[in-house]
Amino acid sequence: MAAMTEPLSLYEVIGGETRVRDMVDRFYDLMDLEPQFAVLRAVHPPTLEHAREQLFLFLCGWMGGPDTYIERNGHPRLRARHMPFAIGTVERDQWLQAMAWAMDDVGIDEALRLRLMESFYQTADWMRNKPD
Repeated sequence: MAAMTEPLSLYEVIGGETRVRDMVDRFYDLMDLEPQFAVLRAVHPPTLEHAREQLFLFLCGWMGGPDTYIERNGHPRLRARHMPFAIGTVERDQWLQAMAWAMDDVGIDEALRLRLMESFYQTADWMRNKPD
């Protein structure tokens, strides 16, 4: 009888820590460099290092990798943690565009990008906290 294997986590499928780090770094680089993300960039502090690290740690755990984010910060409470920042449709859409571009730039498979974008859209839409 053949041994049953556990399905790979999303973290393993995407390529682990290195690929998640590459994706997050590209996302924040695009936000910093591209004028089309200016509204989103304005919601962030002058330096993006803390945000880079938090998103990286969160995504690693969310994808089934190490739970370092939760160990350091407790429950993500995403909406509560983002309440101090004005997030509307423009910010949501710019976040999604920057993430889609970042995933494409680091070579995330198209089927996986589509799967991730569905989840990212649901979360980003839920984070909106200001009227348009």
